[in-house]
Amino acid sequence: MSDITKAIQILCDDKGLNYETVLEALESALGAAYRKDFGNRQQNIHVKYDPELGDMQVWDEKIVVEDIAPEELEKAQVELTERREQARKEQRELSEEEVADLARFNPKTEIMITEAKAIKAHAALGETLIIPLEVPGDFGRMAAQTAKQVIIQKLREAERSTVMEDFKKQQGSIVHGFVQRFDRSGGLIIDLGKVTGTVPPSEQIRREHHKLGARLKFYVVSVDMGVRGPEIILSRADKRMVQVIFEQEIPEVANGDVQLKGIARDAGNRSKVAVFTTEDSIDPIGACIGQRGSRITTIIEELGGEKVDIIQYSDDAVHYIKQALSPAKIAEVELNDSTKEAIARVNPDQFSLAIGREGQNVRLATELTGWKITVEQIGGEVTEADQDHTVSETTDTEVANPTEESNA
Repeated sequence: MSDITKAIQILCDDKGLNYETVLEALESALGAAYRKDFGNRQQNIHVKYDPELGDMQVWDEKIVVEDIAPEELEKAQVELTERREQARKEQRELSEEEVADLARFNPKTEIMITEAKAIKAHAALGETLIIPLEVPGDFGRMAAQTAKQVIIQKLREAERSTVMEDFKKQQGSIVHGFVQRFDRSGGLIIDLGKVTGTVPPSEQIRREHHKLGARLKFYVVSVDMGVRGPEIILSRADKRMVQVIFEQEIPEVANGDVQLKGIARDAGNRSKVAVFTTEDSIDPIGACIGQRGSRITTIIEELGGEKVDIIQYSDDAVHYIKQALSPAKIAEVELNDSTKEAIARVNPDQFSLAIGREGQNVRLATELTGWKITVEQIGGEVTEADQDHTVSETTDTEVANPTEESNA
């Protein structure tokens, strides 16, 4: 067995590649090398390589077509250019039907019959003409080097494909990685072992400050093959990260006994998770909290200290909204089904709690329930402290003050 054959076989065995696939890639590379150094662009070079003996055959392959006069080809080219220009003005591409009437000839893959018969007397239209080419001695010596380059390239492609397939399976899951560096756009470059991933600024938690080399968990948002290899987008802020951690830490969630009906997240600060079960013997909130808070403590640690509110899901919108606004106690909820808006009325001492710091509580409740929630006080004066908790900077949440309206 020759050295080249051994190298190809080792590559195939190690990376699970098909021997014929690697050999075809090698022959294609040899064809490109021959055309560059000994041929021309108008040749459709094919190579048959025997790695055991180091021998090869080289030929130019053409399809025999009818003769076309140079003047006709030139006229057709002018017409094609005009049609393309018109199509460009109309902001579209030419279809095959629109150019089917024009004479066309590809000198790389086609040969006119008169020229074909000069090579082979009985050449016929539509025939594939094989034109043998000489293999110079210099090219023979190049074959081993070309084979080495192809094998290295195939090895890289195989490693990329392996990494790609591995991470494709992990899309939607959580992986560990080490903070490597920041890129120019402010994205985090994460060392995942054989490959790196990127955490764009939009997927980072604002209050987190990372030290180089720190080991963290990341949610795998997407995995695609780019020009330079796998492109893996990671996240620390995606709310699906909360769902995956719940599935990992709570067996009842993993096996489907407890369902996660909704998740609202202010990454790095607080998440609200709505849970539900059809099993009478299971307390869904208790299952998520765990004995003496063991499970929820682990989840909070996994999220870097982010607080997590677990609430009971309900098909009753009024009850669900009341639960979503916890820990505040809601006196009553008024719904407008047509606009999907809700007014939650609270006693004065619950107003700040219902709104939350910078409107966080009512904002997350709005996201969780799908209802646009307005919080109103039932009588009483609004204190200066309460005013500090309004959500003037919040887009999807409103805070109404009935006391001011009654005084207007």
